[in-house]
Amino acid sequence: MTFQQLLDGVEVLAQADDAAVSGVEYDSRRVRPGCLFVAMHGESSDGNRFVAAAVSAGAVAVVSDAQDFVPPAGIAAWARVAHGRRALARLSANFYRRPAEKLAITGITGTNGKSTTAFLIESILKAAGQSTSLVGTIEYHVAGTTLPAPHTTPESLELNRMFAEAQQAGATEVVMEVSSHALAQERTFGIPFDVAVFTNLTRDHLDYHRTFEEYFAAKQRLFEGIGTDAPRVAVLNLEDEYSARLIPLSKKRKSQVVGYGLGQGEFCARDLEITPRGSRFRMLTPLGELPIFTPLIGKVNAYNVLAAAAAAWARGCNGDAITRGVGELARVPGRFELVDCGQPFTVVVDYAHTDDALRNLTMLAREFVSRGPRKARVITLFGCGGDRDRAKRPLMAEAAGQGSDFVVLTSDNPRSEDPLAIINDAMTGLQRTDTRYVTEPDRRKAILLALGEARAGDIVLLAGKGHEKVQVTRAGSAPFDDVEVARAALVQLGYCEEAKPASTAAGSKS
Repeated sequence: MTFQQLLDGVEVLAQADDAAVSGVEYDSRRVRPGCLFVAMHGESSDGNRFVAAAVSAGAVAVVSDAQDFVPPAGIAAWARVAHGRRALARLSANFYRRPAEKLAITGITGTNGKSTTAFLIESILKAAGQSTSLVGTIEYHVAGTTLPAPHTTPESLELNRMFAEAQQAGATEVVMEVSSHALAQERTFGIPFDVAVFTNLTRDHLDYHRTFEEYFAAKQRLFEGIGTDAPRVAVLNLEDEYSARLIPLSKKRKSQVVGYGLGQGEFCARDLEITPRGSRFRMLTPLGELPIFTPLIGKVNAYNVLAAAAAAWARGCNGDAITRGVGELARVPGRFELVDCGQPFTVVVDYAHTDDALRNLTMLAREFVSRGPRKARVITLFGCGGDRDRAKRPLMAEAAGQGSDFVVLTSDNPRSEDPLAIINDAMTGLQRTDTRYVTEPDRRKAILLALGEARAGDIVLLAGKGHEKVQVTRAGSAPFDDVEVARAALVQLGYCEEAKPASTAAGSKS
């Protein structure tokens, strides 16, 4: 493909010459001979600083968003653009022959529930006989392969590469989580979403977005269309106050609005029954009443099922596919994941890392223990992420304290911060409750402590990291899996010689 062909649709301010291009890269370390290098301003670094390195590595063309860009010696083909990320998106789409236009893409945004809803939609689409790919926080499913997910929503280059691989493997549907960071940074620029789902909005990521209004504005962009038309269908949680602002916006942009909620909307629930084995309810839909059973537990998962059913219906799935797809999804990694070593109490690993998610998780746990024959306790272990919104730390701690009988305050991913300073920030919230608590910055020791505290019938919640396989500290990333650490701790406590495989059900935070 030529440089001029790749520039089709790109907002170019100035350009010169042409060249045959064999690849597109925005990381100079990945440049190979024949590549086009896109030099753009990022969040923490400026790719324009690495143009010379890219040329030395064999780049034959450069696209830059620097206002003072001067083509380096040896490069004849170049372009200066106003928006680096928008340019990368157009260039990537052109290089991979616009794969997104050949796929039906469903995007999910919101604070909580994205991952579980995405897994549910994928399961329903498969039950309907569709070939699918999934992009999200936990993992990517592309061309029959499961890949690790370094980002909830990757850069446009990686997205278009995955779309192309999926389409070549026969996929017709893509389900993807769309993060507020990706929307604000326009990583999804030019992607035509057929269906967009809004789950809810609670406090998160204010270290990046600065204000709650900016956070909402980023989420809203999915429903406006970024470099493309607005979605054909907007699926909105009518029981979240921010949907009231998305409804008129979506209608103005000619999107069909489909509402859901436990008590209202085109998709709503009746006679919700929650048991330790799953959740059951009657779902009222435009297809008629559907009997729903899901192995996923709790009210939050009823919302996730309703959202997924509405999105799948918008993609043409019938009632049988919806009921079968919901029933066949037994687990979502790191979402209310049960760790069973034969111990007389319940151990759950969950990704809950906001105050709202912790509140939902502890409420579900309280429901669990209240069903037992004896008075049992909710024991919650959690930490707060470093280099993130400090103001939410006491809110998380207060939510954990209000919903628990005993709290272990520990580290999550402290990143560059001092774990003790993070704990001190959170502790003020715990002190607003009467709940007994201890602090232990070493998460491995803290998990052992929490499990050692448990008695028969109790439930121990290991919150915050969920599916994550590493812990990030000042020293870098080190392997750390809450499920495996919990299993090892239970063995150390004498509950079994060899840990049984974890049984799981998706839970309160996605």
